[in-house]
Amino acid sequence: MTNRRSAPPTQAGSWWREGAVVAVAFALCLLGGALRVDDTVTSPPATAYVLAAVSSGLLAVRLRAPVAIVIATTLCGVLVAPTGLLLTPLMVAPTAISAYSLAVRTEGPVTPAVLLPAAALLVAGPPFFEADFSWADTGRLATVAATPLVAAVLGRSTRHRRAYLTIMEDRARRAEETLDDEARRRVAGERLRIARELHDLVAHQITLANAQATVAAHLFATRPEQARTSLDELVRTTRHALDELRAAVGLLRQPEDTSALTEPAPGLSQVPELLSTFHRAGLAVSMHEDGTARPLPPAVDLTAYRVIQEALTNVTKHAATGSAEVRLVWNRDHVIITVTDDGEGSRKPRGHPPGYGLIGMRERATAVGGSLSADVRPQGGFLVSAHLPLPAAGTPARRTDGATDGEGR
Repeated sequence: MTNRRSAPPTQAGSWWREGAVVAVAFALCLLGGALRVDDTVTSPPATAYVLAAVSSGLLAVRLRAPVAIVIATTLCGVLVAPTGLLLTPLMVAPTAISAYSLAVRTEGPVTPAVLLPAAALLVAGPPFFEADFSWADTGRLATVAATPLVAAVLGRSTRHRRAYLTIMEDRARRAEETLDDEARRRVAGERLRIARELHDLVAHQITLANAQATVAAHLFATRPEQARTSLDELVRTTRHALDELRAAVGLLRQPEDTSALTEPAPGLSQVPELLSTFHRAGLAVSMHEDGTARPLPPAVDLTAYRVIQEALTNVTKHAATGSAEVRLVWNRDHVIITVTDDGEGSRKPRGHPPGYGLIGMRERATAVGGSLSADVRPQGGFLVSAHLPLPAAGTPARRTDGATDGEGR
């Protein structure tokens, strides 16, 4: 998402704007020079043209030197009364415009430090130079003195409004960037989750199929009947792998369609069936439990199943052994799952591309608040150990359908 901002004014547009400001100030000064004390309007004298031209012309550079232009236009206003002209708010229009620009472009005490003396200077001369000056003219001079001050107040208000808009634009930009970052994090997390699921679904079935094909090839010449049995198992395994892959891809293509999810998410209750598939592939797996089993939250239950599945898949792929052991130790606040074997090929052969099985298991365990370690055992073989959290005693584990599990296994 792109952040739209107004484009800066072009050089030509800036000159047109400044020219309009100078022209308006010049016209106001001439109109003020035509006014008289008796409220009549006459033709402006030459001094009015000179003062109007000088004071309004100075405004062309007010943005570069705002303080100096305020002082210069104020001095032009001070010369109004000595030249015989009537000091009115129109005659100090250039001072008001420069005061506005000063307040917009500066912050702090600079503006009042410049404008208060300027207002005092503007009204100091008329009592001495205007003929027939009376106290009735005091209101007019008060208006003259207030004109640059009011302009400065408007300028300060404009400055604050621009600062507020800048802050709001910056907040909107940061919020937009935060939303983009969050969306990217969610997409990355979803991609990682999909990658783990596909790896667990496909790699397990392909590994079993490879083991069954190896057994069938080994028995084909000597015991053809057993080889036929292994081939039948191979057909069932590959068919199941295709069904799972088709369901996963269908769910990704049509996320609102849940018809592909014909089976609930696996958990520890499906582990015996899982072990039987490895047994048919030639891997003898024993399972032991210590402690009292308790219901697991769906995410932890699925993680426990996937850890056992992936660990046994790695044994089938990399360990030169025909047996493995799965052990579950139930404690008060966590369950420990260990999968061990005594094979010699627990590590991948040199030059083999790295896999993602162990990475996926660690990510799954970490995602549910647990941990996982995997390493070669000192006495030989490989050990995978996962520590997964349990809900507090007496707290029912919530299922994905919103109900709660009953008694423990």
